Amino acid sequence: MPEQYAFAPENIPLEVVYEDEAIIVINKPPGLVVHPAAGNWSGTLLNGLLFHYPELKQLPRAGIVHRLDKDTSGLMVVARTDIAQTALVRQLQERTVGRRYLAWVWGDAPSQGKVLASVGRDQRDRLKMAAGVAQGKPAATIFRRLAKGSFQDSPVALLECRLETGRTHQIRVHLESLGFPLLGDPVYRKKTPGAAKSLPFERQALHAYALSLQHPVTAELMTWFRLPPQDLEQLLPLVAMSVGDLPKEEALLASIKNDQR
Repeated sequence: MPEQYAFAPENIPLEVVYEDEAIIVINKPPGLVVHPAAGNWSGTLLNGLLFHYPELKQLPRAGIVHRLDKDTSGLMVVARTDIAQTALVRQLQERTVGRRYLAWVWGDAPSQGKVLASVGRDQRDRLKMAAGVAQGKPAATIFRRLAKGSFQDSPVALLECRLETGRTHQIRVHLESLGFPLLGDPVYRKKTPGAAKSLPFERQALHAYALSLQHPVTAELMTWFRLPPQDLEQLLPLVAMSVGDLPKEEALLASIKNDQR
């Protein structure tokens, strides 16, 4: 029996940013698991999709083509038809889907950089991922620094990260490997300063703020933009930053157009 038939529809509120006959774009809140698995067989995005869009039970994974970690917020696209799902999966495989994240990290991060390091299971802790693993999959993350701040004399940086690949925990693992762990990350904590214990923030400070792709039916380049949720907005003054440090939609659109040339 296809897995989507095994999961019950649940009336879970979803923030729908865009929808048409082919796709749905969701702004996922932190704390919401995307797909049922051990420990989370209900209360997931998939359960909510099956409630609000019953036709998705006909599709593998209810149309889900990529994921965000439970405590990462932000934009995701879901397919509504077989044709759309096939087209979106192909775009992801060909690395033509633009995914940009905002990441708050500990440390004096450089103005820009690129991480090229495989990502795979940590050989010492199978529940974690690690960078530079021999059996890992190739992974690439591009970043640029948007702002510098601090918390109790410990430097903090706001980075925009762009994924060229989409490995599990990729941004978290890559940035930790550089010595810049995410604020609030409970798992990837190497070089996290002692001041972190005093910071009232309980999840990894990571938000998928921009998504761009070619519409699977019209072939139009479409882009969506969502500023971080309230918890990350409230984090800004704690680390000597402000809303003015966040990216602007106009600049994002110009950057994406430039990438298309």
